[in-house]
Amino acid sequence: MISRARLTAFILSAALLTAPAFAEVIGQNVPALPLTAERVASLPEADRAAWTTYIQTSKTLQAADKAALTAEREGLTAVPKPSPHGDSAKTMPLKNAAEWYATPEARSVADTIVSFQTPAGGWGKNMLRNVPARQRGQSYTGDNVSAHLKPGDNDQPAEGGWNYVGTFDNGATTTELKFLARVGEALPGAEGDVYRKAVLRGLEYMLTAQFPNGGWPQVFPLQGGYHDAVTYNDDALGDVTEVLTFAAEGRNGFGFVTQGLRNRARTAVDRAVECILLTQVRIDGKLTVWGQQHDALTLEPTSARNYEPPSLASAESAGLLVYLMQIKNPSPRIVASVHAGVAWLKAAALHDVAWIKIPDDRVLQPQPGAPLLWSRYYDFKTGKPIFGDRDKSIHDTVTEISQERRRGYSWYNTTPQKALDAYAKWSQTHP
Repeated sequence: MISRARLTAFILSAALLTAPAFAEVIGQNVPALPLTAERVASLPEADRAAWTTYIQTSKTLQAADKAALTAEREGLTAVPKPSPHGDSAKTMPLKNAAEWYATPEARSVADTIVSFQTPAGGWGKNMLRNVPARQRGQSYTGDNVSAHLKPGDNDQPAEGGWNYVGTFDNGATTTELKFLARVGEALPGAEGDVYRKAVLRGLEYMLTAQFPNGGWPQVFPLQGGYHDAVTYNDDALGDVTEVLTFAAEGRNGFGFVTQGLRNRARTAVDRAVECILLTQVRIDGKLTVWGQQHDALTLEPTSARNYEPPSLASAESAGLLVYLMQIKNPSPRIVASVHAGVAWLKAAALHDVAWIKIPDDRVLQPQPGAPLLWSRYYDFKTGKPIFGDRDKSIHDTVTEISQERRRGYSWYNTTPQKALDAYAKWSQTHP
């Protein structure tokens, strides 16, 4: 029987076969720029007014959120502890039978969701919803602060105790809206009004949060840093456009939405598609794919957390391509975008290798016949995989980053296969 140490050594040796001959630090991750009035002032005069209004709206809404919480806490002898963190989605099932959403169990979850809606209309992330409703003075969300923070960290909150207060990250806000819409549909009478009212507030929040160029930030009201970027990470923009599409078409529980709001939702979705097309990266004049997030003003790919550098992102790009292929009667620009994006994914695929777990680590190992694999990030100039670490260093091989990051992040994935599968059918009618 082979020893654990020998097994680890063998697999690491195999992984080196797929690594560059001379691994090196190839750069440092530069923090993303926030969306500020100073940056807007540098725009062409015709573009400034919309962005200035957007920033002021964000500030006004954030001030109102804070004022509401402060008012609640006046006279309290103790501030309630934050609600428990956890996998939000598991506590808000969306595929149960229609009648379940009228049950006391579903209504209890819905009541908790409504209680945690911010005055601006959104929700925080990573919060259990099958828990008691929010208490007076209780935070709208937890701190969501990384356990690895150091001075100068890209993920350092701009303000302690105020983090992700209204976000689209990790399915937040969009999942709450989809759940509430189902409960509202199951309770068509007066008892369902409270849930439908919360949905309408949430839809208005999403429309207000949309950038003038059609994208959405990760956090709104704006929080600063990379949270202000057009965010494709974890399908954030895709989740928002899905909900707005439901609202525009009056389905999946959104049948009560007025025609006027439906029209606004449809316009917002159309603007989002335009943003997707504008942010598709061109290299040497040729369309490729997208970054994980793009600067709100320049639309160039930008960084996020310390170990997430500006790059071409395979998984997020696959999600955007699948979304574009679902559009009925796509324009020539959309068709060209899809063909180019899929061509890039095919060329970037890694063959006959697998990203596997070993004792205390993960490695890239040769494996003939393995499913196609993609690196999470690709360099703009070389087209080769790149990897980041908590110290903001960028590497050309995964073996050179810290073990903690190697084990704790999805550096390789098979997600783009879903785009290739969809393309096989889509391309037959869109040659």
